[in-house]
Amino acid sequence: MEKFEQSKLNRLKRGAKRANYDKEVINQIIDAGFIGHVGYIYDGYPISIPMAYARKEDKIYLHGSTANRMLKAILDSGKTSINIMHLDGLVIARSGLHHSVNYRSVTLFGDITEITEDEQKTNFIKDIVDQMIPNHYQTLRPMHQKELDRTMVVEFTITAASAKIRAEGVNDEPEDYDLPYWAGVIPVKQVLEKPVADKGYPSTIDIPKHILSHYSQYK
Repeated sequence: MEKFEQSKLNRLKRGAKRANYDKEVINQIIDAGFIGHVGYIYDGYPISIPMAYARKEDKIYLHGSTANRMLKAILDSGKTSINIMHLDGLVIARSGLHHSVNYRSVTLFGDITEITEDEQKTNFIKDIVDQMIPNHYQTLRPMHQKELDRTMVVEFTITAASAKIRAEGVNDEPEDYDLPYWAGVIPVKQVLEKPVADKGYPSTIDIPKHILSHYSQYK
């Protein structure tokens, strides 16, 4: 299995036993969601904000307004980092210190370039929409030129990455296991509720099959 080379940038120190550098595992965690936290520096302040994304091979695509200060900042620096995390369980221990969570997370490092050609921008916006709802973009009206003109799309090439995964039970002190306190894991999963139609035409027609199919996977 192909792995990311370990370096000072992506090597895990805390909880190193939970580290994973396999590209396939990292891509699975990326593809399991569509929101990542992107880091940047603005006016001397470190900031991170959630952004919708799509992955194509070793590239991550983000989009926003041409006035978006985060996108401008990471383009100026030429690099950034992105973190993606999925919460899988609450780990309830006998001691407050040993409470934890089960999770899958990746931290990605890489280089940033801007996509300026309209056809490419459209294709990558399609990918971002379809990362949220598979096969949805093809059901939408075409974008207007003015929408493309005020939208910035950036390409993030992953140059280093690491995953950190916890999928286990409680790790209490050995002497605590016979104490009369409840401990265990509360599984967590993401669910979707029944789609609610917007006013106007959508309220008069059936919910599209691809949306119902996606909803049924997570209800």
